[in-house]
Amino acid sequence: MNGEANTIRGDAAAPAPITSDLRLSVNKDVHPITVDTRETLLDTLRERLDLTGSKKGCDHGQCGACTVLVDGRRVKSCLTLTVTVDDREITTIEGLAGGDSPHPLQEAFIEYDAFQCGYCTPGQLCSAVGMLAEAQDGWPSAVSEGDGPVVLDEEEIRERMSGNLCRCGAYPNIVEAIRRVAP
Repeated sequence: MNGEANTIRGDAAAPAPITSDLRLSVNKDVHPITVDTRETLLDTLRERLDLTGSKKGCDHGQCGACTVLVDGRRVKSCLTLTVTVDDREITTIEGLAGGDSPHPLQEAFIEYDAFQCGYCTPGQLCSAVGMLAEAQDGWPSAVSEGDGPVVLDEEEIRERMSGNLCRCGAYPNIVEAIRRVAP
């Protein structure tokens, strides 16, 4: 009975974590690392690799502030376990720029004032890079017909970026910045 009561109260010792040795390729740098198999990619990036550009907004995959690219596809890093990205190419906001030159989307976000507080901006930018690649590859959306090339007009961009929230409401400027870079 005492053992059962301790477990109910939470006095029992937590089980030891299960760890895994990984090779993370982040922004073209390789990081051999041992992680708890329950650790999210967002926590690994921020707490272990000191890449704090990706933000922890909702921590439930709803706001998109944590969006990064894995093998060129956008993922919500707060929902992605680090063990699932072993030996895959991860790109964070810190890796978008080409050396000393900003990414064209970063330049457009500045030019079109596509941010206010800036908290969502890293996720917005990574998502926009992934979204442009998806559109270029012909991926349909809820707005596009699915046959023929994707036309990135305002409605299409808004639909494709709908997983990224901006609490300041800079959406018109974000859409315009993306339109200026879209092929």
